[in-house]
Amino acid sequence: MKTPTKTPTTDLDRRTMLATGALALAGAAAQSAPAHAEAPKAMFAVPAVTIPIVGATEVFQVRRIYCIGRNYAAHAIERGSDPSREPPFFFQKPTDAIQNVAIGTVADHPYPSLTKNYHHEVELVAALRSGGTNIPADKALDHVYGYALGLDMTRRDLQNGMAAEKKPWEIGKSFDHAAVLGPIHPADKTGHFTHGAISLAVNGTVRQSSDLKNMIWSVAEQIAKLSEAFELKAGDIIYSGTPENVGPVVKGDVLLCKLEGLPDMSIKIV
Repeated sequence: MKTPTKTPTTDLDRRTMLATGALALAGAAAQSAPAHAEAPKAMFAVPAVTIPIVGATEVFQVRRIYCIGRNYAAHAIERGSDPSREPPFFFQKPTDAIQNVAIGTVADHPYPSLTKNYHHEVELVAALRSGGTNIPADKALDHVYGYALGLDMTRRDLQNGMAAEKKPWEIGKSFDHAAVLGPIHPADKTGHFTHGAISLAVNGTVRQSSDLKNMIWSVAEQIAKLSEAFELKAGDIIYSGTPENVGPVVKGDVLLCKLEGLPDMSIKIV
């Protein structure tokens, strides 16, 4: 009589152990993996900086503030420069330095800390709707959305002190309320500003008086030059330089800024 053979158990046991181990590893991985990946959240909200637009419900959101230095020959000379040889140079202000001034109002403007020689600089401001790099000057004005009247306020003693020590003079230009301006006027309504009287009076006495045609570098040329160093984008604004006879203001002074083709703008130093 033939004795029945026993079924080998070695392969079966091995397969069972491998399957059981795989299930256990999969279960452990599932328990350790997060159920849902959460999107990162900002720690706190940072308000957008905007400028009103005349005749529109929309506002102009500011990305960067560029300023050109010594862009009128007479002002360059009074600041100790030679306008016939110097290429344009630029600096920036923080966007939250903007102080909006409504048409027909006299806005309180706080006298800043650390200075005893606070200066006014009236300027045309260009606001960009688009940008790019290496923009040709003959195409530059296509990127301008509109214009405003502005004040580049300056802690002159701090600026001069840093310059004398060959240190950055940002502290003289970049501070709270240092970028004063009225609302933006769309260029399709005002046209582009290549000439026109610009002036500033303190307590009724005219101090600065010139014409935009006296700028060394036009707005179009400024945009072209800036785009060589930076990629310009929508939301950028450019303070285009101030005429000669910048000077100090003190608490109680009322400044009246004028630019042919735009409403006046006024602040009181408090």
